[in-house]
Amino acid sequence: MKIIVVLASLVAAALAIPADTYDPKYDSFNAAEMASNPRLLRNFGKCFLGQAPCTAEGNAFNIIIPEALHTNCGKCTRKQRELVRIIVRAFQKDVPDIWEQLAKKHDPNGQYKESFNNFLNAKD
Repeated sequence: MKIIVVLASLVAAALAIPADTYDPKYDSFNAAEMASNPRLLRNFGKCFLGQAPCTAEGNAFNIIIPEALHTNCGKCTRKQRELVRIIVRAFQKDVPDIWEQLAKKHDPNGQYKESFNNFLNAKD
């Protein structure tokens, strides 16, 4: 009986430990489709800026954007880093006005710009 209590306690403790990566719920998000559609990019960008309603995905992404920017996607899985790079590059290329507003919102002093650009250009 004591062993069951100890094992149950260990399992409960393990489940209570926060994950060191973001939830993989949206890892199957079609970033390439979004990146190839400037209208969709603009809609997501306005969502991220608080200028338009958000989809469920937009709300989820909006929550992690500041932390991901400040930590160079430190809690992202390999797949999430790939998705972030695809989307950010599309913003920069196709809707630079939205990208500029997002950068100013989340990094008003530009203190993360260089390290985030290094993250974007990394090969991992």
